[in-house]
Amino acid sequence: MSLKRKLEQAREILPPSIYQELVEKLEQARDLKARDKEKVVDIVVRDYIAHMVQPGEPVGTVAAQSIGEPGTQMTLRTFHYAGMMEFDVTLGLPRLIEIVDARREPSTPVMEIPLAEEYKYDKEKAKEIARRIEYTTLEKVITAIDYTLGDNVFIIRLDPEMLEDKGVTIEAVVAVLEKAKLGNVVVSEEDPYTIYLELSEKVLPPEYLFDVKRYNDIVAKLKKLYIKGVKNIKRATVRCSEETGECMIYTDGSKLSEIIKLKGVDYTRVRTNNIHEIAEVLGIEAARNAIIEEILKVLQDSGLDVDVRHVMLVADIMTWTGKVRQIGRLGVVGDKRSVFARAAYEVTTKHIFEAAIKGEVDEMLGVTETIIAGLIPPIGTSTVLVGAPAPSNAGGEK
Repeated sequence: MSLKRKLEQAREILPPSIYQELVEKLEQARDLKARDKEKVVDIVVRDYIAHMVQPGEPVGTVAAQSIGEPGTQMTLRTFHYAGMMEFDVTLGLPRLIEIVDARREPSTPVMEIPLAEEYKYDKEKAKEIARRIEYTTLEKVITAIDYTLGDNVFIIRLDPEMLEDKGVTIEAVVAVLEKAKLGNVVVSEEDPYTIYLELSEKVLPPEYLFDVKRYNDIVAKLKKLYIKGVKNIKRATVRCSEETGECMIYTDGSKLSEIIKLKGVDYTRVRTNNIHEIAEVLGIEAARNAIIEEILKVLQDSGLDVDVRHVMLVADIMTWTGKVRQIGRLGVVGDKRSVFARAAYEVTTKHIFEAAIKGEVDEMLGVTETIIAGLIPPIGTSTVLVGAPAPSNAGGEK
């Protein structure tokens, strides 16, 4: 059979995207003979058919088993980035639970921030961007805040090394203190790293001059004064690849909506492990892809091999409504129409009592509820026994 004929047959079987890719690859493979190309077409068609899911196949049960069984071998650990200022990332089972529970905030939110072409090979420029990103408060650039009871003057002692490390000037600190409108700000003439803050009576009334709690409250407020950076980004560290020389910024904390706006950042390649942020900024499809990538990353880091289609099914279930939902009684399971299916997951008596009060009817069409009742589960060939309508795609679906 000629190659042309085989491609015509393949077009009837393969999806358009796969067929088009196959044709393009064959055109590029100029070193292959016609007979070899025919074999390639046969292999692609055969593999595609072998990977099809037949109507009635319990894909949910298979996916749950395929992910759940390897999941019992996962570790309970937090990965530590050596040399990155106590930079921790949750991996293993705790991270997998975070993803499927659709936690609003990961326990260790992190970002990978690639830089634009003119910045990514210059470590100093990369550090400048990292300094602009890291959320810096007064507490990070001082050694101490001293005061004497009965006196309304606070002495703020700056740390020269931290000022340089964070890219903060003395003038910037003075400007922040003046903006707070706490009182008169004066830089010491003898030591430029010492600043005197004379509080106004409005901030520290005379009757509170010997109140220790009031003084400590003011100190706490001073330490929290914002100087610069992106909120939620606790740390920003630059690491440069020894192979390519490309520098990238890694952060402890995540704020995708702000990071992609920064000059010098390659917004097309920015990554975060916060699924909800991705959904809010980039949309539900991006969140779906992130769920797939994050679950696969967790499994692969633990040395586990799970077919991507099982993970894709989980991501589809979590996002098909247009929002990221957890797989639990407050999400996917809680939205099931079957009373027994909801009760089988959590708070069993609560679901059954509420269903009885409302007079709900369970049609017993799902796998969970039929097993509970001792009926034949409507999976595989037994779909015929429960009178299920024949699927429109009788030939199977990918």
